[in-house]
Amino acid sequence: MTTLLQTLSLPEYGLTTVFLVALVSATLLPLGSEPVVFGLVKLNPELFWPAILVATLGNTLGGMISWAMGRGAHKLIDRERSHPTHLRALDWLERFGPRACLLSWLPIVGDPLCAVAGWLKFPALPCAAYMAAGKFLRYLTMTGMLLWAAQGVRLPAWLLKAAG
Repeated sequence: MTTLLQTLSLPEYGLTTVFLVALVSATLLPLGSEPVVFGLVKLNPELFWPAILVATLGNTLGGMISWAMGRGAHKLIDRERSHPTHLRALDWLERFGPRACLLSWLPIVGDPLCAVAGWLKFPALPCAAYMAAGKFLRYLTMTGMLLWAAQGVRLPAWLLKAAG
């Protein structure tokens, strides 16, 4: 197992690993990609920006897979029921439209949010753009903070209080 992990952390495999883990973690499967991104960047600091961008791309594509699954589920159910399906609980989400996908980075609700955006037939391109923006900011913030903390820098008291 150690040999496999060492091999996957090599720069020539590391970005592929980051992409695949980020893609899978953005679907409804429970998996986190931040430790993989952090591990690669910690071992290969020169890959900071490539890792952030590759993780963002993989995670956005994974979100779009969830979006497509939601869209397909809606079509299937509408066809089986012979009339359009509408859930009143989703009315508030319809008000925000594709902008709601900016929150796709959130734990627990982010991945299903992508599927719901597909279910509601939000346009794919704006959804992907908002997903990418939110996910990029998450990877940038999380990886930057983890690297900062790993260097032994004490976090400001106000940040520790807000986080805990």
